[in-house]
Order: sequence, then structure tokens, then C-alpha cells
Amino acid sequence: MSALPQLTAPLFVTDGGLETSLLYLQGVDLPEFAAFPLLDDAAGRDALRAYFAPYLALARRRRVGIVLDTPTWRANPDWGAALGYDRERLAALNERAVAWVRDLAASHPEVTAVVNGAVGPRGDGYVVGETMTAAEARRYHALQVRAFARAGADMVTAVTLTYTDEAIGVAHAALDAGLPVAIGFTTETDGRLPSGAALGEAITAVDAATDGRVAYYMVNCAHPTHFTDAFVQGAPWLERVKAVRANASPLSHAELDVATELHRGDPAELAASYERLRTILPDLRVVGGCCGTDHAHVTAITERLTAPAAVR
Repeated sequence: MSALPQLTAPLFVTDGGLETSLLYLQGVDLPEFAAFPLLDDAAGRDALRAYFAPYLALARRRRVGIVLDTPTWRANPDWGAALGYDRERLAALNERAVAWVRDLAASHPEVTAVVNGAVGPRGDGYVVGETMTAAEARRYHALQVRAFARAGADMVTAVTLTYTDEAIGVAHAALDAGLPVAIGFTTETDGRLPSGAALGEAITAVDAATDGRVAYYMVNCAHPTHFTDAFVQGAPWLERVKAVRANASPLSHAELDVATELHRGDPAELAASYERLRTILPDLRVVGGCCGTDHAHVTAITERLTAPAAVR
């Protein structure tokens, strides 16, 4: 795929909270909160197909494209080692993940699908923890993105990043591999990254370090009430934010981290917040969900944004 169709289409969707849906709604055990080992057995692959099915049906029904993620948010060397995967086995799994998603997309030829290699943070998605320099992050994430490139992914998206240097490193690793890249930051309830950096400052810094070659930016794994105020009216970096994948619940990361049950929030209220976001973000084109969301949330969002009065 030479160009990313979501950059020119009125709307693309994504899935919702993969791991939370598998764990709480489908009853799938996820050691280390990692979905990628499911690709290693038939039952796991069946669970993944069942998870993605309603999102593909939604895209077909509403005639929108879909960004299909590989289930590889935690398929990096540290999390892989914790689950018994050495680097060679991990690289092979990341390649298979792309092939699996490509086959899933091919089974729905009527839907325009972008096969996206999903990269998560080296550490936890809610806290910064031990940090890397941009150069260290570039080397660290190269294993995954090179595997995605070998397998023919259309792009790479880093999600739930908590500090700027890791984002710069992932971006360079993807560009080194010849893949378009999107960068997704998470925020705390004050609209700032867990590192304390302002969202606009982080986006501007990554653009400066990569000569503006990041395809677009995303905010994910936070509720719209946490980050909407960070979108300063008229700020030039706002046009670079083309994707939002919000959490279902307005609870903080710290509260969600200790939660023992799923917090689904209200799909209709979440959809209304996306409609408001579309009046703030000048080029919002990709929408979906993150923790606590499922196909009901993404359906509500999509139907709200594709209703006749909402279409731009």
C-alpha cells in the first residue's frame, strides 16, 4: 500500500480495547495482559477472530475503512521474555501477526483495510518507569518494526506511549524500515503525558526530531475529559492529531490499574464526546476505542460521526 487511505477518507475506524474485551467479555486468560500468544494456538486465533468480527461488520455496514491492528502491543523483547519468547521466536511471531491480520482483511474484500503493526511501550502503558534515550528506543523497537516490514505491513502505530524520547525512537525505527508510522500518546487526567510533558510539546518535539515524517498522531488510553482541554484552539499541531482511541471510563490510570472489574462507561456519552472532538480537531479521520471499550462503543461513535448531519 503506497499511501495511507485513512489520510484522505472521511472516516476510518479501529477496534476497541482488545485486551480488556478478551479478558473481561470473552473470558480469555491473558498472562502479562498480552494478546500476542493467542496467535500460537487455534483456540486463541478463534478468540481473536470473534473479537474482530463485529468491527469488520461495522465497517462494511457503515461503508468506512478500518485500521486493523496486529495483536502485538506487548510483543517486544521485555514482555516477550517474561512470557518465554526469545528474540528469534518473537520476531517470527510478529511476522505471523501481520500475515494473520492480512488474511483477516482478505476475508472481507468489500472493506478497505489497513494492516497496522501495533507497537506498545517497552514498559507499562500507564506509568513512565525506566526511560530510554531516543537512540536506545530506536534500537529496542527495531525488532518488531523490522518484522512488520518483512511481513508486508502497511504501517506501524505506536500506542500508549508515555514519554517523548521513546516516541522519537519508535518513529525512527519505523522510518528506517521503510514503513509509515503513527504515534499514539496517552495522557493523565490533566491532559499531560505521564512524563509531565504537554501533549502539544511532545508532538512538536517528535515532528522536529523526524523532520515531520510521522504520518499522524493519536491520543489513546485516556478518556476525552482528560485530554480535550489540551487541544488549544488554533495551535498548529492540532492538525497533526488525526486519530483518537479513548478509554470508556473517566477513571484515572491509577484507578484503572487496580480495578477488578470492567468499567464500560456509557457508549452514547462517549460517542457524543467524539462529536465534540471533531469540532476541535481540524483533521480527525481515525476513531476507535481503548481500555474498556468494545464494539458497542465503536459502533456508537461511528454511527454518530457518519450520521448525515455529522458528515463533513
